[in-house]
Amino acid sequence: MTVVIDASMALAWVFEREQAGDSALAGRLLEACGEQALWVPGLWHLELANALLVAERRGVIAADASDLFLDRLRSLPIRTDADGAQERQLRVFALARIHGLSSYNAAYLELAQRLGATVASFDRRLKHAAADLSLALYR
Repeated sequence: MTVVIDASMALAWVFEREQAGDSALAGRLLEACGEQALWVPGLWHLELANALLVAERRGVIAADASDLFLDRLRSLPIRTDADGAQERQLRVFALARIHGLSSYNAAYLELAQRLGATVASFDRRLKHAAADLSLALYR
């Protein structure tokens, strides 16, 4: 199975989620990393870095814990889409417009659609758009 993971899913590997089932779902995905092809758009790396920086500034996570998390992420077999944003811009824009998404979430949707992948996300709108496009959701 090919899975596109968004930042909300990966951040659940370091931050607690409100719903206990969410943490379990994220944990299952992390455990299956070597068994499934995990993909992300290039912006995923920046989204994670930004979320960690915000959490550091709010005192939620220490800088050394952020660094350790990023090191662990780099060791995982997660593939970054090599197609540049410029080549996908019009398609991402259209998906964002049609489904009421941010362009960032539409980038995950576009990648999943292009790869025929399952979407792993906790974002309600992204999951709804994926379902509208008959893309599988990671459960």
